[in-house]
Amino acid sequence: MKILFLGTGTSTGVPSLCCDCDVCLSSDPKNKRLRASVLISENGHNMLIDTSTDLRQQCLTHRVQHIHSVLYTHHHADHVHGIDELRSFNFFNKIVIPCYANAPTVAELKKNFSYIFTGTKQIGGGIPQLELHTINEESFELGGIPIQPLEITHGKLDIAGYKIHNTAYITDCSEIPEKTKNKLQSLDLLILNALGYDPHPTHFNLHQALAAIETLKPKRAILTHINHKFDHSLVSKDLPENVELAYDGLELNL
Repeated sequence: MKILFLGTGTSTGVPSLCCDCDVCLSSDPKNKRLRASVLISENGHNMLIDTSTDLRQQCLTHRVQHIHSVLYTHHHADHVHGIDELRSFNFFNKIVIPCYANAPTVAELKKNFSYIFTGTKQIGGGIPQLELHTINEESFELGGIPIQPLEITHGKLDIAGYKIHNTAYITDCSEIPEKTKNKLQSLDLLILNALGYDPHPTHFNLHQALAAIETLKPKRAILTHINHKFDHSLVSKDLPENVELAYDGLELNL
């Protein structure tokens, strides 16, 4: 299984608009963060987690020419507003793309992108050809890849994380329910959000993310969904031995 980090930033991306802080002005490419998304590839199947606002740029940068399925974590703009870019994959690959999300996310996608999902007439332009599927806590497979949905808390929202083989991808998390913790013990890899240093009502900060990692005890942990407070090289120096910061373009072969 290959995991490609297409984006590792928070909702504003890094650099943030209108900001002149040291990280936003940094020349270190690891401090340039598009909105969070990963591409998981196995058995010739490319599975995208979230259609970030930057999806077009991400796919052009990494020569992604095939997307066979999409998993959504939740409906916030930075995780879904690249959805219209999927129509290029429809057109050139002659496929309809199945998309999977929990019930609240499905409802929001249908409402916010009615022109795709409810048959609203649109004059001019193509419409993404997508099949929207509602998931629950039951595991399923896509392209022979085993997927276990995970219930995650994001402020007042119930969102989805995903366990794929013995790797978990969790972003925009403010709390991990106990029943989910039981599914996350002794992972080979945990990918988890760590927004910044300061407390936040809807995201783990660095202290909370490290505490969760200490509890769950994965062999390796990678922090993503990062804001402009983290200088990659400076933060990396102080992380535990089995924890590292993600960066755009990081590629793992597991």
